[in-house]
Amino acid sequence: MLAENKGDAAAPEVAAWANRVARQIDQQVTVDVDYDGDSNTFLLRLAKGSRVLLFRLSESQVHVSGREAECERTLQRKIKDLWNLI
Repeated sequence: MLAENKGDAAAPEVAAWANRVARQIDQQVTVDVDYDGDSNTFLLRLAKGSRVLLFRLSESQVHVSGREAECERTLQRKIKDLWNLI
């Protein structure tokens, strides 16, 4: 489980986790997280310089125990996608 809180209250926890993971891969990548209540997803914004990549994690990915590794792999893959943006 990436966050104890639900909804908007969980966004800072998810952001802290995502930034820890991102910094292990690339010190220049920053991650901002917002919660979208309409779709019950967390919107992650990866940025490195002028490059930006947006993607979502579902509430179940964030709040179900045992899915942390899946979320980490997804984030790592998205950081690599960010590197490859032209």
